Amino acid sequence: MLIRLDRVQVVALDRAASAARWRLLFDAEVVREDRVAFLAATRTVLRVGESELEILEPDGVGLVAQHFSRVRSAVFAAGFAVSDLGAAAAALDARGIHHVFEGDQIHVTGEWLGIPGLRVVLTRDEPRQPAGLLARFYEVTHLMRGHARAAERLAKVFDLDPAGFVPIRSEEFGYEGTLAMLARDRLDRIETVTPFDLSRPMGRFFARQGPCLYMCYAEARDPVAARERVLAHAPDAYTGPRQGTPDNFWVHPRALGGALLGVSRETFAWIWSGHPERVQPVR
Repeated sequence: MLIRLDRVQVVALDRAASAARWRLLFDAEVVREDRVAFLAATRTVLRVGESELEILEPDGVGLVAQHFSRVRSAVFAAGFAVSDLGAAAAALDARGIHHVFEGDQIHVTGEWLGIPGLRVVLTRDEPRQPAGLLARFYEVTHLMRGHARAAERLAKVFDLDPAGFVPIRSEEFGYEGTLAMLARDRLDRIETVTPFDLSRPMGRFFARQGPCLYMCYAEARDPVAARERVLAHAPDAYTGPRQGTPDNFWVHPRALGGALLGVSRETFAWIWSGHPERVQPVR
């Protein structure tokens, strides 16, 4: 059902200010503004590479306003492209998954999915002209105790092949989990993980917060240019190598309105995604 991770939804009390940060740091481009009644929120949509970032600002009592009172991360929902929204809605109906169809999107909450803390939005797949310094989003990270159950549920609800899922464990960051890959030949996935070291930042966050979306990851065609832009405007929010071509770096939430962003050079994420032979050398 799911073709690719094509967007990330984040929340902001001032969406104009949040959009300005993404434009400043990554040359993201504003493509439209509207309102999502189901979420009781106004929305600014930016092009980030070939993906879209939806910034949601509450304008009434609803899910976005509730998010601010409950969740410390600005990451609100993972968005996936599907070939046919009507067919996707029918498939969800067949699985008994409640959903809301509004405009050109389908919204599903974690409660309806049976995966606490994971919201999903589905949008019809379409080609886009890339914009800015980032290439695309390819991962959202979901925190939950019992990641194997979440991965099993994702496979069932969205007709994913669990044989293509990749186990993941990080002693450095103190978690273990599953990369629920959408396809064997693409990096697009949901990383669903359980922190086991509560002294690490992710573990401390999870101990306070509970199940939620924690961060998102993007690729950069020119990671040096992306790094230098962040260092020029938000040096205290950057973690990563400062010399050479970075394989990975992170932009702290304070620079992006509460959203934690990881950036990797193109193909490098295959090194922990089951196919290290697919990592291309630095040019």
